[in-house]
Amino acid sequence: MGSTRNSHRTGVIRALGFVGQLLRGVVMLGVIGWGALALHFELPGPRPLVVVVIAVWVLIGAAALIAPWQVRRGSPRQSRRARVALAIRLMFTLTLVVLVSWWQSLEPRNDRDWAPDVARQLSVERDGDRVTLHNVRDFEWQTPATAIPRWETREYDLSRLDSVDMIVSYWMGPAIAHTLVSFGFTDGRHLTFSVEIRRERNEAFSISGGFFKQFELNLIAADENDILRLRSNVRGEEVYLYRVGLSPEARRELFLAYLEEASRLRRAPEFYNTLTSNCTTIVFDMVDRIVSGLPRDIRLILSGYLPEYVYDIGGLDTSHPLEFLRERGHINPRARQIPYTAGSEAFSRAIRDGVPAADGEILHASSP
Repeated sequence: MGSTRNSHRTGVIRALGFVGQLLRGVVMLGVIGWGALALHFELPGPRPLVVVVIAVWVLIGAAALIAPWQVRRGSPRQSRRARVALAIRLMFTLTLVVLVSWWQSLEPRNDRDWAPDVARQLSVERDGDRVTLHNVRDFEWQTPATAIPRWETREYDLSRLDSVDMIVSYWMGPAIAHTLVSFGFTDGRHLTFSVEIRRERNEAFSISGGFFKQFELNLIAADENDILRLRSNVRGEEVYLYRVGLSPEARRELFLAYLEEASRLRRAPEFYNTLTSNCTTIVFDMVDRIVSGLPRDIRLILSGYLPEYVYDIGGLDTSHPLEFLRERGHINPRARQIPYTAGSEAFSRAIRDGVPAADGEILHASSP
């Protein structure tokens, strides 16, 4: 009877030990993978040297991963294998400390050799309701990579702020989209804000790189004839426009929040993060400070489903099904009919043709 209990206890201990080793292995593999990707995206120097450093890191990690199995084969005091295994684990720990210290030392900057379309940052002057914006982008795009650059200084009157529209541009499946917000004024002009990665010259966007400090953030203020036409007509993305119901106070506060965000990024550059600091989460954080009670939702990360989220909280025209709003808000057919030379106001009118307005002023600014 006692031997049976001992045997059972031994079996449980061995099972727990196996589970512990399995969990340790999973964590180790995650750390090794993270380190390899961090070095791949951020380690400066010639590419062959970077590859060598990654290979050395992976070899040290792999040796440390199997080290406990070597320790089991002999006494830690007498076995040479055990001493070697312990030395390998210490080497891995020290290497990891160096890697993490290097990673923590990486700081965002505003003085890199930027790609032309994100080379400038928005700057703001304000006098009451009058705001002057420097470095508003109005590029004339020929291809996804080439354009006639134009950076302009524009003045806007906040008392004439008339509408807010959400634009969702799908570039990789139904769950992934880029979110833009466009403000309309009673004089027919529109200004679009877009939180974008700030790429260096000859650098391409990478979702995985967005987790590893590859890009800084930039807040672009642009003409719709530039930033929306680029996505619908030039890149061929599927672009949808939704009219958002915000009170005049909330519209004004959101516009000013964008200006403050632009000023903040000029003062203190920030890294883009695919999960936590992207085109949707930053906009939500701004709106959350203005409109109280907004729920957190996975659709704020899976930005392709953002229209469903805004519809569910009553921010769109709920007198029609969302599918109706999506169909009417698909701007691509209308956008392709308007040449660039027709001008900004003609383009803005065309893409809104037939798009229902929101149900009045549904979302209101929080009381101070």
